[in-house]
Order: sequence, then C-alpha cells, then structure tokens
Amino acid sequence: MLDIKLLRSQPEQIQTRLNSRGKGYDLSQLLALEQQARELETQRSHLQAESNDIGKQVGMKMKAGAPAAEIEQLKGRSLEIKQLLAALEPQEKSLREASNGILMTLPNLPSESAPIGKDEKENVEVRRWGDEYKTTRTDIQPHWEIGEKLGILNFERAVKISQARFVNLIGAGAALERALIQFMLNTHTANGYTEVAPPLLVNSDSMTGTGQLPKFAEDLFKCAEDDLWLIPTAEVPVTNLYRDEILEGENLPIYHCAYTPCFRREAGSYGRDTRGLIRLHQFNKVELVKFVLPENSAAEHEQLVSDAESILQALKLPYRVVELCTGDMGFSAAKCYDLEVWLPTANTYREISSCSNFHDFQARRANIRFRSKGKKGTEFVHTLNGSGLAVGRTMTAILENYQQADGRVLIPEVLQPLLNREYL
Repeated sequence: MLDIKLLRSQPEQIQTRLNSRGKGYDLSQLLALEQQARELETQRSHLQAESNDIGKQVGMKMKAGAPAAEIEQLKGRSLEIKQLLAALEPQEKSLREASNGILMTLPNLPSESAPIGKDEKENVEVRRWGDEYKTTRTDIQPHWEIGEKLGILNFERAVKISQARFVNLIGAGAALERALIQFMLNTHTANGYTEVAPPLLVNSDSMTGTGQLPKFAEDLFKCAEDDLWLIPTAEVPVTNLYRDEILEGENLPIYHCAYTPCFRREAGSYGRDTRGLIRLHQFNKVELVKFVLPENSAAEHEQLVSDAESILQALKLPYRVVELCTGDMGFSAAKCYDLEVWLPTANTYREISSCSNFHDFQARRANIRFRSKGKKGTEFVHTLNGSGLAVGRTMTAILENYQQADGRVLIPEVLQPLLNREYL
C-alpha cells in the first residue's frame, strides 16, 4: 500500500511514477476523498475540544454557584456537540473506507532505478550464464513427450482425477521432484535462510497483506465455506508470519525459505502453455522471503537474485537475468529481476524465478514494522521474495537440456546422490 502522506504531498510525482506502469491511474478521486475526510476530522477535533472545554466550564461554574440557566445553556451546547459528532463520525468513516478501497487497488511505485517501458519487450537483459551448456542437437523432444515416454509424467490420468492443467508424477518423476526440493532447501538453509513449513490455506487478511487481494481474487482458489484461500505462493503465509508485529531492528535481516505446493487459476492465460509443466493449476515451489532494513534492501535484492541463481548454476542449466521494466512488473513490486532458463525445444528462455523488492509496500499493508535501538517510533520494514526455484519448471529444463540421444535423461550431477541413479 502506498503512503497516503506521500500521495498528498507529491501528487504529481506519484501520478507520473504510477503511469510509468503503462496504465492511467487517476488519483483525483482518492485525493478528493482524503481532503473531505481530513476536513471532517478537523471539524470533529474542534468540536471534541469544545466539548471537553464545556465539561470543564460546567464543573467550575457548578462549584462557583453560577445561575442554573447559565449551566443549562452550556449543557445544551454539549448535547448539540454530541449530536454533531454522532453524525460526523460515520461520515468520516465512510470517506476513509472509500479512500482506503481505492488505495488498495493502486500498485507499488516503481523504483527510480527500474527501466521505463510498456511491456516485456522493453525488459533489460542484465547477464547470461551457461551458454557452454546449451545443446547443439536439433532432435530434442519437448519435456512432456520425453516425460511420458519415460513413464514419469502423466497428464491424461490427472485430467480424469481433477481437470486439465494438473499432472501426475510417477516413479522417477516423483523422486526427481522430491530431490529438487531437497536440494533447493539444503542449499538455501546453508546460505542462512531459516526453513518454514507454513499453512497452505490462509485468510483474507494474509492475501491482502501481500497484495493478492482485492485485485487478483479471480486468480485464486477459495474455500466456499470459510474465509480461507489456497496459497498461490509461499510468499503469502511466510510474509504474514510477522503481520501486525513490531520487530527489533537489531534482529534484521530475517531470511526464510519454504517449500509449498502453489495453486493458481491462471485466469486470463487460457491458450498459453497448455501442454506440459509450465503453467499448471497446482505446482511446487521453493520460495525465499526477506525482511530487511530499508537502507539495505537494494543490496539484499541483488543477493536474493544471486541465491536463486546458485541453484541454476549448480544444476548447470543455462539461464539469463532480466530486469523488468515498469510496464511488466508485478502489482506489488518496486523493482524486479526474472531468471529465465533456456528451453531448447522452444529455442528461448522462460521464466523460472521472479525476484522482487517490494520496499515498504507489503509491510504497510500487513503492518510489519521495526524499532531501532535508541530511536523513537517505528518504521516499516522492507520485504523481498523470489522463487528459489519453481520446481516443475526446473524439471522441465532438466528433461530438455539433459536429454540424451538414446532417449534417456541424464540426472544433474548434484542430484545423483539424492536419487542414487545417473539417468531417468
């Protein structure tokens, strides 16, 4: 959530930065509502002060033996003020709710260092890694074909069990997914992240805190009987671990990692990646989440990207790092890098991790603050997160990049001890 004080003090600058996202965000209604609410607040404050003063006057006049008519006149004004306050309070509350409703729909301000652009075509490639590991073969089979031939992926029976865009992992496929999760968690915990196994069902406050609600409700799965939603990513429960809390500044940064299944309707994506593991309704992911001091968040962001990259490098999967332009960044992000892994059959790079710095946007929505030693008051933390990695997409990259001429798939060396085999 944006800082309303900043919006009031710098409306034109904020308007320009929001519009760099490629959509027209009209702040006039929000600012008008805020102005009306502040006027009512001022009026209410003056009336309350007058009421308090009248209370004191009544007490003094009664002690001094003032005429009853004079005291009754003051009491009459006091009653009038109470009636005015009773009318003003719901008006102010209604204005605040309307203002907050608009505020909740506004995306984060892009970082001033984020490249300006309309869409993904204007994203900026930062670096590439692993070109030497790209295959030169032209007979590589798509991952869903080789997976079904090896008997480790089954989509047809998944449709029978549930519906399209689900998969059964069988035998070595299930083992490979489990090994990838274990390898990712082992790597990240060794790098200082504390593992969390969070709930997979969260309440609306949690979804609102990280920015999924209210804007992206159609992309989520909700339990009809409860105020509970299936998580689209572990970012939601892990970030909300500290919702409505004040952390001690000396205990920051806090790093967490979590493996969870993730659930997404993928609303609006029909017709895209309808085959294979790229765009499923249920998929596994290992997530990295950071809570950091504001002055350190830029450096922490770069390290987060490096931590996600370390998995791809250990697996020897070619990839590139892309900085997203303002028009392609997610709703809550102020700055974002995508890691894109090379897929030979598509002859292109595809996203496998998105690493975002949210500044204080999520912390403001979830009310996560910190207290610095020796300083008065509190500040909002900066939150960051990134996939470390999306497991199904990692398996996709392995099935294609490690495919052998005889139809087998070589298992990356770092995973072989976990699987106790060399080939799928």
